[in-house]
Amino acid sequence: MNIQKRIRALWRPEMYHGWGKSSSYFEGWYVKMIDSTRSHAFAVIPGISLGENGENHAFIQVLDGIAKKSYYYKFPVSDFKPDAYDFSLKLGNNFFSKDEVMLDLPIIKGHIQFKNRVNWPSSFFSPGVMGWYSFVPLMECYHGVISMDHDLTGFIHRTDKNEDISFDEGRGYMEKDWGKSFPSWWIWLQSNHFSKNKMASVMVSVARIPFLGNHFNGFLGGWYFEGKLYRFTTYTGAKLKTKIVGQSIHITLSDKVYRLEIQAKHESGAGELKSPVKGEMTGKVNESLQGILQVSFFQGDKCLFQDTAEMAGVEVAGDVPDELII
Repeated sequence: MNIQKRIRALWRPEMYHGWGKSSSYFEGWYVKMIDSTRSHAFAVIPGISLGENGENHAFIQVLDGIAKKSYYYKFPVSDFKPDAYDFSLKLGNNFFSKDEVMLDLPIIKGHIQFKNRVNWPSSFFSPGVMGWYSFVPLMECYHGVISMDHDLTGFIHRTDKNEDISFDEGRGYMEKDWGKSFPSWWIWLQSNHFSKNKMASVMVSVARIPFLGNHFNGFLGGWYFEGKLYRFTTYTGAKLKTKIVGQSIHITLSDKVYRLEIQAKHESGAGELKSPVKGEMTGKVNESLQGILQVSFFQGDKCLFQDTAEMAGVEVAGDVPDELII
């Protein structure tokens, strides 16, 4: 029965993949929500941690990107109730799906709905952002993009401030990770809050990925612009260059036709999130939700797009090389 559930999830990255797992496993969904005024920014991360030594629990992390604070709430594994046919997760009195979240946490409570989602395209031989890498067994970490961009409606109540926050006309983003451990180092950035084009969104992940006792460097990049998703990934034959100078990260993604250039600046100081090591949430990563991206998109030498994105999620974790070419 668990094998059937895992096979079904293989072509649906957003679904739960850990059926039958009992140790050295984690899975978590990243739900980013920013209100229309850009004065409230939250990342809510439900998940499960099955430790190598039997330290098991479910959890919900909350990152307040404006206050740069994080909150971690533990739940019994018995409270973690994923659906076997869709992305639908009950965790205590909380509920998560591709269309909505219902939150009942000590810090925030409320109901947010997602509309007009921009899904990452999926096919039989390329199920989701990882492409054919989705079929490679025993990788320590897998990645999925559930929505590059969507509209928000609803509100949450901030209990510590006794404040109601409307998310009507706000914007959201969703992705997830599952496996055993996060990479030994990585760069990750994302934003769909451009100053001129409200329908643009970008996501880039670069990592040194552990695999069968060795490592390889890989990357995933998505650029959504004028109703089309452009994919820049290792498996599509794209190329990547990165350079880090102080708080600035320069990334160039290119293929035979297009080139995407990103200059990212992340804020000093960030919220601290827990990350998985052999299934246990014992690692730490600092994430800012107030990064700024300068994005330029070219077809050959012709610039098709140039704009600034705010409210960017930015992570630089581990011993990241100052310069990298893949």
